[in-house]
Amino acid sequence: MKNQVYVFMGEGANYPAGIFESKEKAEEVIKRYSLTGILSLYPIDMLLYDWAIEKKYFDIKKEYQKSPKYIGQFSCASVDHFHYEEGVCVN
Repeated sequence: MKNQVYVFMGEGANYPAGIFESKEKAEEVIKRYSLTGILSLYPIDMLLYDWAIEKKYFDIKKEYQKSPKYIGQFSCASVDHFHYEEGVCVN
């Protein structure tokens, strides 16, 4: 889908190791290097925070959840994601 990308975060990484247009291309690279980490499907042109609210995966319940720091660090387990160990999908 054009409005989404796959983002690979290696184990213990602070930043993505790669961004891919397809799961197949991502898995080819993950397998080639026997990588361990998580491949997640992210929306393009919007924050994950807004996406989660729009999809009703997240409700703002506390005032701090509107803060720039919270929004900037927001993560959502509801995005499609796949776990890899040494290049093999384990979920």
